[in-house]
Amino acid sequence: MGSSIVFSAWFLSAIRFSRKGLAYRGALLLPIIEPVLTVAADRNSSHAEEGQYIKTSLHLKPRYHRWHVDPGVEWIEANTAPAHLDWRVPVPQVALVLVDVWQAHYLVDTGERAEQIIQNRLLPLIDACRQAGVAVVHAPSPPQAKSSSAWLQAPGWDRKPWPDDPAWPPPDFRSFRGDYAGYAGPEEPRDAEREAHRSALRMHPQVKPDGEEPVVATGEELHLYCKEQGILFLLFAGFNTNACILLRDYGTLDMSRRGYAVLIVRDCTTGMESRQTHAELRQTRGAIEFLEMFGKYSVESTEVISGLQ
Repeated sequence: MGSSIVFSAWFLSAIRFSRKGLAYRGALLLPIIEPVLTVAADRNSSHAEEGQYIKTSLHLKPRYHRWHVDPGVEWIEANTAPAHLDWRVPVPQVALVLVDVWQAHYLVDTGERAEQIIQNRLLPLIDACRQAGVAVVHAPSPPQAKSSSAWLQAPGWDRKPWPDDPAWPPPDFRSFRGDYAGYAGPEEPRDAEREAHRSALRMHPQVKPDGEEPVVATGEELHLYCKEQGILFLLFAGFNTNACILLRDYGTLDMSRRGYAVLIVRDCTTGMESRQTHAELRQTRGAIEFLEMFGKYSVESTEVISGLQ
């Protein structure tokens, strides 16, 4: 992998997207000549009215883990290190994906860190993206998505992206019932309390859809939206780094498998830590480094904001 990759700047012609269905008007790739363009029909109509000038490209230097070493250097783990690329990404091909940005967390300190990140890092990032015409997509988990009036409900949103054999593994094994009940996890005395907390989860009151911003319930729905809008680059922010950011079907791993360029905004996320990892946030840092090591990238919110100015 080279140390510097520069993406040519292109833009998509205007596409109108209906929240309750896909209304494709065609995407045509054209070279950008001027540093700004006039928006005739933008995704977020409340932020990009007709005639508003927005930036056409986002300048980023994504961080990744360079497994290679220079000639003459011993090829051992200790000599591998982070490195950066140099990208200029067309703004219409970028989306900020907000994963599980809720109003609370049952782990008190996790929730406190998340709230601090939302106030100090995430809100300024969202505002900058909206002002620059970057698509903002809300992915708050299926129950929260389905209860939102902004839920996209794209046709095929519940289509499974992988083959499903209902007969194997057997249904009882999947849920550890019947003959397999002995393999079930332990019952915890505060399970009911945690489930009550989960059922009360809502999107954070300061991070709700604005204008025509969509809410998606599944990775398939996020893919359908991106395909319709011509989006190829996904900036991920939200919670938790070592859980939903990685493991949701609209998270970093599955969307990378679909072929998207995945970048996590590393100062706009935090993980669920343990007694052993809490002091140094090693779960958070490890999840980010894992992504950087295996085909994904990271950036900081200040870099994105600066790159949009």
